[in-house]
Amino acid sequence: MNRYLAYGLCILLALLSLALSFHWPAWGWPAGLFGVLALLGTWDLLQTRSTLRRNYPVLAHFRYGLESVGPEIRQYFIEGDTAEVPFSRQQRSLVYQRAKGVMDVVPFGSQQDVYGVDYEWINHSLAPTQVDSHDFRVTIGASSAQPYSASVFNISAMSFGALSANAIRALNEGARRGSFYHDTGEGSISPYHVEHGGDLVWEIGSGYFGCRDEQGRFSEERFVQNARLPSVKMIEIKLSQGAKPGHGGVLPAAKVSPEIAATRGVPMGHDCVSPARHSAFSTPVELLQFVARLRDLSGGKPTGFKLAIGHPWEWFGIAKAMQETGLLPDFIVVDGAEGGTGAAPAEFIDHVGVPMHEALLLVHNTLVGLKLRERIRIGAAGKVISAFDIARTLAMGADWCNSARGFMFSLGCIQSQSCHDDRCPTGVATQNPGRWKHLDVGDKSVRVQQFHDNTLKALRDMLCAAGLEHPQQLGPEHILRRVSPVEVRSLATLYRFLEPGELLDRIPAHAVFQQFWAEARSDAFNPPARVRALQDSKS
Repeated sequence: MNRYLAYGLCILLALLSLALSFHWPAWGWPAGLFGVLALLGTWDLLQTRSTLRRNYPVLAHFRYGLESVGPEIRQYFIEGDTAEVPFSRQQRSLVYQRAKGVMDVVPFGSQQDVYGVDYEWINHSLAPTQVDSHDFRVTIGASSAQPYSASVFNISAMSFGALSANAIRALNEGARRGSFYHDTGEGSISPYHVEHGGDLVWEIGSGYFGCRDEQGRFSEERFVQNARLPSVKMIEIKLSQGAKPGHGGVLPAAKVSPEIAATRGVPMGHDCVSPARHSAFSTPVELLQFVARLRDLSGGKPTGFKLAIGHPWEWFGIAKAMQETGLLPDFIVVDGAEGGTGAAPAEFIDHVGVPMHEALLLVHNTLVGLKLRERIRIGAAGKVISAFDIARTLAMGADWCNSARGFMFSLGCIQSQSCHDDRCPTGVATQNPGRWKHLDVGDKSVRVQQFHDNTLKALRDMLCAAGLEHPQQLGPEHILRRVSPVEVRSLATLYRFLEPGELLDRIPAHAVFQQFWAEARSDAFNPPARVRALQDSKS
């Protein structure tokens, strides 16, 4: 009966306090408090939804209270600087320091286990270089009418609706100040994206927000209106995202505010639906035709697509379509499965999609093998926070990196992981004006710019230490990884890198290419015959 002790004590103390209050009025407060707790315990016993509350009336609520603040207790008092996920205190602190422009040096040695498996580093040179500028850039769409010179570090896709108005304002002003781009996310171009004039990459998802007709289909007329805005520098078709690849989304009608409805071109009072797949194309060839169509409609701005790699044969089908038609995207952004700014079902967050390193390598290898790599730029995103993250990603084949959560941290995000419930404590990921209006755009835009600037300064210093002058000189031979307590290998020997044109001559000795390249089709995303046969055998 000990489980009813708290409930019984509340009743007893309520009655005792009530009796004493007749003689000493000050006891009225305890009587009220314990009376409320006694009523709460009575309700716990009568309700049927929670067995825990019926078995532990009153006491169960203390458990719920402790559980609700568990993440904060672990974050501030229990976990070490390198232990917390998805981003450790050490990673977040690095962003905060660089965003604030304060000292970001570390005393007394590394906290990393340098002898632990998967520890990585870049080798230094005895002949270091000296590079004055840290404004490293890459030209995208060199053969298009309006090529774009992009920074090697940019803001990844995050929509207005997912982020607050002031967060969008601060990100865009920071991008303008630092001369790097701001990806709009699939929620289209809001007034807050264009208010400060920072460079934009307009992401177009399956909902065609900002360029849709009344039936939700792609509208050329509405596309042209946005695509030809001076601040829009590139067009990005979103095929899938790392946080929830292959999964559509629904913004409930109750959350479709007048601003969101106007920005996305959807009616008020209805759910705002992002289908799981596009309606403007259904095959690899049609995708590339759509890319060419958008490039023409935009006036020749670089146009490409973003995808999280899933079935290899689908990506191979797109690559074969490029080879057969000669229709090429100006760029491809590879989104790793470790992406996380989009709230998603737990199984999608944890177990769907290919992580960024393997996905990037597959895309890079395929384009190299078809001798298309020099004509198509590759961006990559997936937990990129530090200069070393950028260096490693570029060494594996990317031309530039995007970061979403890194720039959220620069705005003041504390990783409370309340992005999905509209209770973001820092006003970054909420539509509650009582919260987001306290985010100071002027101050936070400076922090966004300083995070970008100081991270690229750190990248420059790493390159100089390695004897290099530009990130494009980085290769897999520069990054070392401990694969066991007694073995270290470079990424060049750990992974298989194709030779230019290798896919044109033969199928390389690479498991994924051996399995799926020959049967991949440019006219359909269908699985190969052997996969279909296996599926049929199980039905």
